[in-house]
Order: sequence, then structure tokens, then C-alpha cells
Amino acid sequence: MVSEAPPFWWKKGDPRAWLLAPASLIYGYFAGRRMKNAKRAEVDVPVICVGNFTVGGAGKTPTVITLARAAKARGLKPGVLSRGYGGSMDRTTVVDPDHHRAKDVGDEPLLIAREALTVISRKRLEGARMLIAEGADLIIMDDGFQSAALRFDYALMVIDGMRGIGNGFLVPAGPVRAPTTLQLAHATALLKLGDGTGADPFIRIAARSGKPVYEGMVQPVGDAEAISGKRVLAFAGIADPRKFYRTVEELGAEIVARRSFGDHQHLSDDEIDDIISTAEKKDLTIVTTAKDAVRLGGHHGRAQELAGRVTVIHVEMAFDSPTTPRLIIDGALASFRKRRLAKG
Repeated sequence: MVSEAPPFWWKKGDPRAWLLAPASLIYGYFAGRRMKNAKRAEVDVPVICVGNFTVGGAGKTPTVITLARAAKARGLKPGVLSRGYGGSMDRTTVVDPDHHRAKDVGDEPLLIAREALTVISRKRLEGARMLIAEGADLIIMDDGFQSAALRFDYALMVIDGMRGIGNGFLVPAGPVRAPTTLQLAHATALLKLGDGTGADPFIRIAARSGKPVYEGMVQPVGDAEAISGKRVLAFAGIADPRKFYRTVEELGAEIVARRSFGDHQHLSDDEIDDIISTAEKKDLTIVTTAKDAVRLGGHHGRAQELAGRVTVIHVEMAFDSPTTPRLIIDGALASFRKRRLAKG
């Protein structure tokens, strides 16, 4: 299923939000009650949850990968737990990046599995147990903050510096997943990603409540600068395609044509034909994100052709301070030790 946030969620004062506000009150009541009354299951390794306050991406996947790399540098064996959103597989599975397809396990787990042991599971406790059985001594949850399934020792909440929490309304009037005061109470720290001031009002509230606020930036890596000076067709099926388009332009390319799709969307044959034919007619270089490219893998025909022609803009997340990943991991380890001592 493709999830696409309505544009009005990110604009203040839209009358559609006020019309849906009564439904948001009902949604918020049940979402809040679930978080308040949650009896989260515990596992015998530290758990870091990388979540966000809103529906849609804010940079969780590159953050998870950065933390996994930092954990490996510490001599730990991190295991990443994902729900596998966008994939069709409904059983708990260790992701094999050499054999699985995004259609089966989801695009983000495939990207993460290139860096660390990754398990997808609709049942988070079951997935955590499989990671431990596979030798993981630290679990990093990709999302799952608002769920009532698994206890975490450290919750790092990622927030987009430009979009913040949108219009501030809860679903369906806005993008917020649960009452913000309750979410802040369960969060350990915030990570502001990127420039912009959209998140600043909320971050000030978090700082006043005593939550550490870290900053970072998602940056292109590899041969991304090879598109400088080129005329391109850029396509993206992510939560905020405009963010990708800004990156392409910052790399010096001229975007002649754009194609935006829903987050996690698998392209149809007609959509692929449109991309290829438009690029051929206008003599454009085709560029896309790593998430979109991984969804083309394992297919034949025009999808395989597009995968072979596209230039992929890879990105990674860098904390402003190189010591931040260690602080987060140390915080999770300390919380875990305290949890074990409390159990006797």
C-alpha cells in the first residue's frame, strides 16, 4: 500500500484541517491511550528506537544506518528491526540484500541490510527475538515508537528541519501520530535534520522539557556530483520528493522534467515507459533516489532497462558532532543496564 500525506498537512491555517479536527480528537484519544497503557515486552539486549512524530519520512533510514555503522565501530553487532513497510512478505524474515526484492521485504530494509543484520516483522517482539537468535547484541528499531509492542532503552526522534510537525494537527487533519506532549514524554532525545526553521518552535518546546537536541544533515555521497551541468529527468517516490529535487539542483543539474510518486510506490509499466520515453525525446539524464532504485531491482523488461540507465543519488546522514552517535549508544547501554538491575 502506498502512503502519501496530503499537501495541506504541511500548511498552517488550511480550512480542511479544521474540518477534520473532530476526527483528529478521536484518533488522538485512542493513540494516546495506547501509548499510556502500553505494556511493552522486554528483550535481553539494548534497544534503540529511531522514530518520528509525524507520518511520512523525516530521515529515519539514513539515521539508522549511521547508528548501525557507529555500533559496529564500537565492536557491537547491531541488528535492525523493521516492519517492512511496502513489502508483501508477512512472515518474520532475515533480509538478504542479494536475493530479496523490495516488492517482498520493502525498500528501506533492503538498503539497511547492506549495512547491518536486518529483520522484517509485523510482530516486533518476534522480530527482536529473531535478531537476538542471529547474534545481535544491540537492536535498532526503524520506527515503532508509537506502537505498544517493544520496550526501548533510547528513543531518538527525528524531525525534518524544514517541515517540522506540519500544521500541528493529529491524523487525519494533520501528520502528527499521537499527542505531542505524550510523545515528548516518551522520547529520549531529538535529532533535527537539515536546514530550515519549520521545526524550531517544536524543538524549543522539547528543549524546555529537558530533552537533548542533536543536529545533522543528509548529504549526497559517491559520484553524485557527476550530474553537475547536466539536463535531467528526476523522479522520486519518497515522502517529500521536493527534498530530492533540491539536492539534485544543489549538485548543479538542471531539472527539465520531474515525476513524483507516492512514498514506497512501485512503478507501473506505463510510468516507467513515460520516464524513459520523455528522457529519450529530450535527451535527459535520468536521476533518482537509492530507495527508488532499489525498488527496480529484481525485475525484467522496462524496469530492468530503467534500472540500468538511471543515475542514483546516494545520501548518508552525518551528525553535526562526530561524538553524537557514541553518546546515543552509550545512553542506550546505560539505560539497559539500569533496566536489568531493576529486574534483579
